[in-house]
Amino acid sequence: MADENADMKALCALVEKVAGSDTGKITKGINEVTKAAEKGAAKVVIVAQDVDPKELTMHIPIICREKGVAYFEIASKAELGKVARLPVSCSSLAILDFGEFADEAKKFLK
Repeated sequence: MADENADMKALCALVEKVAGSDTGKITKGINEVTKAAEKGAAKVVIVAQDVDPKELTMHIPIICREKGVAYFEIASKAELGKVARLPVSCSSLAILDFGEFADEAKKFLK
């Protein structure tokens, strides 16, 4: 449990770095994340656990498994919005390009 918590903190820190960099690229929102995962463009997908109704995001882990995209869940939309440097909450996001943080991201990739 402590190891998972440390991994999630490290992933959140990575998302924050990528979102704030000029070289990294993220996409946010259920529709955009779904498209990126289906196309295989997403490297990592993160979905908030408190999305209501759950049916909105139930398809995303299945697509990620089929396409071999790393999938993670975070506790809340507010937390995901904060780490993505957004002024609002965020239900899901995908990292499309790690930019200068590619070496740091290797431990999260399958």
